[in-house]
Amino acid sequence: MYDLIIIGAGPAGITAGIYAARKKMNFLVITEDIGGQAVWSSDIQNYTGYQFISGADLVEKFREHLEQFKVNVNKNEKAEDVIKDGDHIIIRTNRGKYKTKTLIIASGRTPKEMGVKGEQEFKNRGVTYCATCDGPLFADTDVAVIGGGNSAMDAALQLTRIAGRIYLIDIADKFQADVVMAEKVKNDPKIKIFHKTRVKKIYGDKLVEGIQIEEEGIKDLPVQGVFVEIGSVPVSDFIEDIKKNKANEIIVNCRCETSIPGIFAAGDVTDVFSKQIIVACGEGAKATLAAFEYLNTRRFADE
Repeated sequence: MYDLIIIGAGPAGITAGIYAARKKMNFLVITEDIGGQAVWSSDIQNYTGYQFISGADLVEKFREHLEQFKVNVNKNEKAEDVIKDGDHIIIRTNRGKYKTKTLIIASGRTPKEMGVKGEQEFKNRGVTYCATCDGPLFADTDVAVIGGGNSAMDAALQLTRIAGRIYLIDIADKFQADVVMAEKVKNDPKIKIFHKTRVKKIYGDKLVEGIQIEEEGIKDLPVQGVFVEIGSVPVSDFIEDIKKNKANEIIVNCRCETSIPGIFAAGDVTDVFSKQIIVACGEGAKATLAAFEYLNTRRFADE
């Protein structure tokens, strides 16, 4: 029986773990990976204390901080079901079953897929969802970046230092990204922008060889890489009997409390305003403090 279990080890989950360790709680972190989507960011210039740091380096700082407290982290473990059973919460994963008095869901988000022909067939054979991770594999090749938000801008700008020609395919008539990032993209001679354009299919033999787009007619673009940057969806399907919004985000109040007593949520999996690393860290801290108070103000059946 744990006092607390944290699902996820991105910025929210790691911060929640650090706070739980400082409170000397009996807790466990269950996660598929360390860092979450933060590790995919190339240039972070708005995290307090760092004028510039890469996502990978910031996540490494988080991990080192977590390890200083010798936190028990179950890596490569996926939550599959959560049930509230009386005073306790039961979590089933791909490895086993756990019981806890409180739970923090900090499972983050996962990239959206386009759902076009060839996307599944060419995953990891030219189709990728992470420019930071996979960009170096496409040195001096022509690539397509799909999307019009900040993640697409970030991917395109990263790839200007690696790839040959970059085609930026945006379904909207104008970018939804921050003005500064959008201007950098528009002014870069290596990037060709297609607005009001839809990807119809991805094709090739063993590897990606091109994409077919619809822009005032059908045309082919010969590319060797396709970077899908069209947003993300919350990882919240493993818990059903909890209030979520239309986007499947878990609804929380200012104390990170969900609709189920004893279950808290933090970071990008929630409906919190603005999906930012620094916001997720603050929410992770709040969630642990709220869980700690919950434990100290209630009497449980086994006590």
